[in-house]
Amino acid sequence: AALKRLMKLGGGGGPPTRAVTTIASVLLGGAGLTWAGYNSLYNVEGGHSAVMFNRWSGINQMTVGEGTHFMIPWLEQPTVFDIRTRPKTIRSPTGTRDLQMVDITLRVLYKPAPEKLPQILSQFGTNYDERVLPSIVNETLKSVIAQFNASQLITQREQVSKRIRRNLKERADKFDILVDDVSITHLTFGREYTAAVEAKQVAQQDAERAKYVVKQAEQEKRSTIIQAQGEAKALDLIGAAVRGNAGYIELKQLDAAQEIAQTVARSQNRVYLDADSLLLNILSDKLPASRLPAMD
Repeated sequence: AALKRLMKLGGGGGPPTRAVTTIASVLLGGAGLTWAGYNSLYNVEGGHSAVMFNRWSGINQMTVGEGTHFMIPWLEQPTVFDIRTRPKTIRSPTGTRDLQMVDITLRVLYKPAPEKLPQILSQFGTNYDERVLPSIVNETLKSVIAQFNASQLITQREQVSKRIRRNLKERADKFDILVDDVSITHLTFGREYTAAVEAKQVAQQDAERAKYVVKQAEQEKRSTIIQAQGEAKALDLIGAAVRGNAGYIELKQLDAAQEIAQTVARSQNRVYLDADSLLLNILSDKLPASRLPAMD
């Protein structure tokens, strides 16, 4: 449109003049320089690194660090990688040494080796983690878990985690991936094994309960024996006291009379009974003949 206006200014529908051609060239050159200047700069953010691809020479083996950098438009194309540590969760069902199925979920913290980014781009591309990690994690888990029994996965969980971490680091190094940490976040067994464990726990609880019942019965037996021995000893002492002093019976009569009197006083019913039968006749000079102790 600007060129058409210049042509009209230069003489209508005839061929453009030299001035118009010069102005048009300047405008086109300025637009080209603006496009080239805009597309010749690129930024590499913090925690990232770039690999330059050249259409003539291929992938440059030198990585580009953080900052703003120059490139040749169309001829060169940068690929930016995130070199910060990232988490990835991978689930893998596998079998133990005693042929029990275990469902394990592993959380892996990883990052690419910054100096190996050109090789990673050349061999695996930007989605290297999706291509490499699932396969090596599954392989490592199956090889390690197969060395332990199902019960050992619970009792020796830390040892299992350390061995998985060591083996996974060795495998990932071959693919230029750095593994910072590995942790087992989820561990479940099959239904049959879970049911067997629950049944074993119930049996152990029943056995412990039976042991407690036996101990409690033995303790009650001992208590009964001790109580019987104490009562027998008390009876012996009472008999000795009665034989030695007849006034002991009178003292017991007074205690019984006091207790009966308190009970009758608290009762709302009227009582008409013989005082001797209720042991309330404590003013008599001596006990009834039927209550006197037998004398040897």
